[in-house]
Amino acid sequence: MTAILVDDEIKSLNTLVLLLKKYCEQVEVIATCSDAAAAQEKINELRPDLLFLDISMPGKNGIELMQELTGHVPEVIFVTAHDDYTLQAFKFSAVDYLLKPIDETELIEAVNRASSRISKKKRMVGMEVLMHNLRPQLHAHEIKLCIPSQYGFEVILLQDVIYCEANGSYTRFYLPNKRQVVTSKTIKEYEYLLADNFFVRVHRSFLINLRHVKEYRRGEEGTVTMTNGQEIKVAKRKKELFLMKMKEYSK
Repeated sequence: MTAILVDDEIKSLNTLVLLLKKYCEQVEVIATCSDAAAAQEKINELRPDLLFLDISMPGKNGIELMQELTGHVPEVIFVTAHDDYTLQAFKFSAVDYLLKPIDETELIEAVNRASSRISKKKRMVGMEVLMHNLRPQLHAHEIKLCIPSQYGFEVILLQDVIYCEANGSYTRFYLPNKRQVVTSKTIKEYEYLLADNFFVRVHRSFLINLRHVKEYRRGEEGTVTMTNGQEIKVAKRKKELFLMKMKEYSK
């Protein structure tokens, strides 16, 4: 269970890190932030399961930060020295509301509740993706892919994948707006999984989405330019397969 900690008091941040390490080993702290702006950036980038969020901070407070989250919204445990924000906090369906100094027992109970909610949410999302893809007469561009990542998993539309790159036993997905997702599955597994959805392996390191091919330049190997500007070599032994698949796609 990955977590980001947000508090403008460095001493409080360090104390919470130590408490989690000692009493809640299932929580992996992937970032700490001292203000709302940095927290919003890290939440969008790292997509944590859980957010430990101080409410009273200079500038934008924790409540305002939650109001502005439009993409990934993690489960949240509010942590504060004041008890006058309780009703506001629970409007966001917070897992819990901890008062400083944090009681170890209350922290453990809050983390256990968060773990249960996160597990349930992931099961529901996985089932939603499965049921979505089982719909009759589903068009290729509507298919969703559930990608296990280092922080849990991400659900993406298949049409948004520009290409995949092999990185040892891992695969890196390249998406619009320079987004990337790394998964522990091999590129060979995705080559098999996506074979009927206009994806073709053009190189031992690259599996490309034909929907995102912008240009092809001939040569002994050949080069494709993808919609994100990336140029990818087409291996000599893969060129015939690529051209055949491209012709099928163009129909």
